[in-house]
Amino acid sequence: MQKYFNMKPRFIIIKFKFQKLSAFIFASRNETRVSEIESGACQTKCSVACSSNYPKLAFGFIPVILISAIFLFCFESVSIAGEIQQSSSYFVLKTTKVKIAEVKIINIFPHDSNAFTQGLFYKHGYLYESTGLKGKSKLRKVNIKTGEVLQEIKLAKKYFAEGITLFGNKIYQITWQNNKVFVYDLLNLKLINYFSYQGEGWGITTDGKKLFMSNGSEVINRINPVNFTIEKSINVHDGENAINNLNELEYIHGEIWANVFMQDVIARISPDTGAVLGWVDLTNLYSYLPVGCKANVLNGIAYDADNGRIFVTGKNWPKMFEIVLTKDDRN
Repeated sequence: MQKYFNMKPRFIIIKFKFQKLSAFIFASRNETRVSEIESGACQTKCSVACSSNYPKLAFGFIPVILISAIFLFCFESVSIAGEIQQSSSYFVLKTTKVKIAEVKIINIFPHDSNAFTQGLFYKHGYLYESTGLKGKSKLRKVNIKTGEVLQEIKLAKKYFAEGITLFGNKIYQITWQNNKVFVYDLLNLKLINYFSYQGEGWGITTDGKKLFMSNGSEVINRINPVNFTIEKSINVHDGENAINNLNELEYIHGEIWANVFMQDVIARISPDTGAVLGWVDLTNLYSYLPVGCKANVLNGIAYDADNGRIFVTGKNWPKMFEIVLTKDDRN
């Protein structure tokens, strides 16, 4: 994940709206990221990262305060499930000097709520999606209008798939901690090559000449698509603030657009300097998700270059949104 959580422990963060009380429960398994839970969690303005398999604690007893915290949290979640925050609480937006855009929804399409979305791109009328989790990682071709999966490739159970991009007629699909990128033929999704790399893989995109890959930190690496070696690294920053947790990437109009893990924003990044050129606040999308859904974190950006359309979604989200940017004078 990010440099602060390299071991990827799974834990529960319970954040009360009116009480500054947090309880952390660490699990013995470390397959999934913080908040990236296979079962998902209803998306509220509480910060929730919960596991479907409750850990065995070695303390011999559970403090009463912990039980009370979980009990109260359940009621708090229900009471605010319908409340939608009007703008992102991401701390960088409070001090940024660059423009912050909000979005207008143009279209809403169905999206497979079982898809743990790790990467997207759009080509020739179809959406191509990479889904994650060990044993459930896939590369799929999807009818964007209906959400129907037209074709899919299942990865071996040991792989945790991450971002994808299209370079020429080849699809590059990276993996989280498996240190491997798979290369497929666009036409038939057949595996034609693979490369190894060091470190984690999170998101990937291309400007048509080179590849750009994130690893969960503030670093984006420029990659040679021929041999998948790093040619240059940029540190993403907004003023003095390093922007960590860079996740899914998409190249749009000379900028790298990046999801920021566990935040409701997209960073618009200069591929040359790493400077953040602007922000996109996607907080209002949550008001269009069904109450009680198992939506996980926001993740997934696709760009239809031929028609200038932008699509966004999230892990286990039941909807895909076509958006346009609107002006905002918050800064």
